[in-house]
Amino acid sequence: MTPQLQQAIRLLQLSAAELEAELATAVESNPLLDWTESAISAGDTAASAGDGAADANDTSLDTPAPPEADWTGSDGDTWYQRTGPADPDDDGLQAEQVAESETLHDHLLWQLHLSPLSPRDRQIAVALIESIDDDGYLRESLDSIASTLGEELHASDDEIKTALCQIQRFDPAGVGARDLGECLRLQLRTLDEDTPGRELACTLADGPLERLPKIGATGIASEMKLPLEEVETAVQLLRSLDPRPGAQMGAISTDTYVTPDVVIWRQHGIWRVALSDSMRPRVSIHRGYEGMIQHASAADASYLKGHLQEARWLLKSLEARGETLLKVTRCLLRQQAGFLEFGEGALRPLTLREVAADIGLHESTVSRAIARKYARTPRGTIPLRAFFASGIGTGGGGEASSTAIQMMIRRLIEAENPRKPLSDARLAETLKATGVPVARRTVAKYREAMSIPSSQDRVRMA
Repeated sequence: MTPQLQQAIRLLQLSAAELEAELATAVESNPLLDWTESAISAGDTAASAGDGAADANDTSLDTPAPPEADWTGSDGDTWYQRTGPADPDDDGLQAEQVAESETLHDHLLWQLHLSPLSPRDRQIAVALIESIDDDGYLRESLDSIASTLGEELHASDDEIKTALCQIQRFDPAGVGARDLGECLRLQLRTLDEDTPGRELACTLADGPLERLPKIGATGIASEMKLPLEEVETAVQLLRSLDPRPGAQMGAISTDTYVTPDVVIWRQHGIWRVALSDSMRPRVSIHRGYEGMIQHASAADASYLKGHLQEARWLLKSLEARGETLLKVTRCLLRQQAGFLEFGEGALRPLTLREVAADIGLHESTVSRAIARKYARTPRGTIPLRAFFASGIGTGGGGEASSTAIQMMIRRLIEAENPRKPLSDARLAETLKATGVPVARRTVAKYREAMSIPSSQDRVRMA
């Protein structure tokens, strides 16, 4: 994992507010970076962002359509976006909606909700997630966790280990590890098999890792009778990994408000997406300092070249962040156009795995791309996570999302006789008659999630 890749991954998972702070720090510490005072236009044609799903109605938003993102530039060193017509109702896409902070446990439970597990395995996985500490480690023994499940569940060691393996595939990579070696191995598992030093790094994580601080790469090479250069490559790869993967979630700032990362609108019957223009500060290479490199002393030139390379890496990482976010959002539009048109009742089952397979990215990359990211849509500013939902099989052979089923339950309750409210069992029977087989306990869980009282508490005699 190169320093460039590490930087790209870190920037991808930052929220808009965190990205602004990150860039402010970078500009302050790197003389080769500078703020771009005004937006830059790069030609007459914006890059296409409109490969979303077509809508049945040829209508558009009441406000002027936002511009589509354009990453092409004449010098290759400036990060910017095309500007478009001013929206009189647009306040620059500043903070629009109160956001709830997300903890590591919230993040893991959300991924669990989208995983195809049985109710029994899900219960076991919840107990494991609750036992994971803020650094992302599972420090409690499996026997201790088994005792918290109760006698009625009575999970075996194999069942608990299976559930743990599922959690260890979640983002952030390395979560659910029981020690440092396992944490590093889980992260190495997400890298391409041809990553230089990957195989040897896995071997080092299994044993010699503990002796590395004492004897160094030279001692490890001597012990294992391997070339020093090969060992140093593996050691460098290990050092690039995160020994506390959960801390990246724990360090999330608790923003009271959010700024949309992308804007979604409908134009000529097509759903389109663009990166939000005003929420990202623009940075570029400082041409004055860059021009000094040729005339500076050897020491000064070396200093400036080092910072120039760092600045270019940052700009490339920002470009990759924007492209990944656009790619993921376009996929969500193709999959969930009905959600934007008709609301939550039209939300279809969709998982991280499906999106990752569709756009050719790893699940963890998709998870990072949508974490604490928001979209401004005709339905308001919503988190990108809202486009995902687990599914339940229907009588017609298809699937209905859990969100859609909750909407069905809400509508049935709103239409009920207030003197004879529908019980959970009756609601389950009604849903089953419409082709959605849902257990009574599932209805109760969904009803409670929507803060709807039980049938006894909903009785109104007036």
